[in-house]
Amino acid sequence: MNSLLLQLIFLLASDQSKELNDPELAVKIKNGDHEAFKEFFDRYNVFLLNFLIKRGTAKEAAKDLVQQAFVMIWEKRTEIDVEKSLRSFLFRIAYTRMLNLFRDHSKFDEEARLQEASTEDEADDSHEKEEKVKELNKAIEKAISAMPEKRQEVFRMCFIQEFTYKETAKVLDVSIKTVENHMGLALKDMRIALEKYR
Repeated sequence: MNSLLLQLIFLLASDQSKELNDPELAVKIKNGDHEAFKEFFDRYNVFLLNFLIKRGTAKEAAKDLVQQAFVMIWEKRTEIDVEKSLRSFLFRIAYTRMLNLFRDHSKFDEEARLQEASTEDEADDSHEKEEKVKELNKAIEKAISAMPEKRQEVFRMCFIQEFTYKETAKVLDVSIKTVENHMGLALKDMRIALEKYR
């Protein structure tokens, strides 16, 4: 369905379009201009795909995430804030969906590991270690989830996904100093939340 929607949008768009800057494209896309949307897609499609693959997403999954991100831009076009970077909005959508994908795979892998462990009749101390690791992971996720939204987003990108501060600043459309401040506060939050595990 999403693939058909993209094809339809592109078919409706003319191939002849003068180069527009991102703010101009954002205004036109907000107003339902198919040609501007196609130009925006052509400009960032490959760049976004490579960005996701570089972050450890499998190529086919990355293609799906890119498509979903562009479809969401088109479906939510009337809500576009033309004062903000549409490119950053696109990357935030793709990045969030990538995190969700990783989280879902991680849950699946953890369930498979636990199931395998229970069928192998491991020693008590090994099971105890597994439980401690599981408890620590829950505590980490709880600490991250308790952070304010922007701080949480910065921490996940810099610490978990290993984005550089510069990359994070670019994707979130904030200054590097802002990223540094959020990371400082996030690490302080984590130290406090995980004190008993040290």
